[in-house]
Amino acid sequence: MDEGFWKRRWARNEIGFHLNEVNPYLRRHWPGLQLAEGARVLVPLCGKSLDMAWLSEQGFAVLGIELSERAVEDFFAEQQLPAEVSIQGEFKVYRAGALEIRCGDFFSLSHQDVADCQGLYDRAALIALPPDMRQRYVEHLTDILAPSCQGLLITLDYEQEQMAGPPFAVSDAEVRQSLGLHWNLQERANVLDDDGNWKFLQRGLTRLDESCYRLGGRQ
Repeated sequence: MDEGFWKRRWARNEIGFHLNEVNPYLRRHWPGLQLAEGARVLVPLCGKSLDMAWLSEQGFAVLGIELSERAVEDFFAEQQLPAEVSIQGEFKVYRAGALEIRCGDFFSLSHQDVADCQGLYDRAALIALPPDMRQRYVEHLTDILAPSCQGLLITLDYEQEQMAGPPFAVSDAEVRQSLGLHWNLQERANVLDDDGNWKFLQRGLTRLDESCYRLGGRQ
């Protein structure tokens, strides 16, 4: 899976992973992190997620990272936010107030780029990646984020042989083995959501579990 895969998905408007509402787990569990107002939140592989607008409305600064320029431009257009555009290192940066999205490769992010990020929100990054890239993703997050950073991680789990990803199946065991090595991990919710994930169940899945984890400060 290369960057061309995601750019083609956006170009063809094959974005079934995009939610047309704010994620209910975010609404329910984000306040429990008790991050200070104005804290900066990293949102990897953000697409044009409405979750970023919600975080901004709650008084947080947002730093999204997205490979597809179309996704970034669509976000600011749909939110009716005029963005200032600049080039910073390897990224094309779109900024409107405290809401910023950098268009480019997530793995090009450095510690300096996210040094002021106190929060992390991952709804669609980990599950968007195949196994080999997931491990690289977790290692890179751990390397660049401050140990005090905390956030939410949302995953899906199903029988992988029943559907080709993305989104990929990420089990509880994998989450605990990879992120649990460094992060203080607490599962906040685990449900079988037949209603909200009907489009996946229609593709032949016999089960689809959705989990939300709180990521505490790292060890």
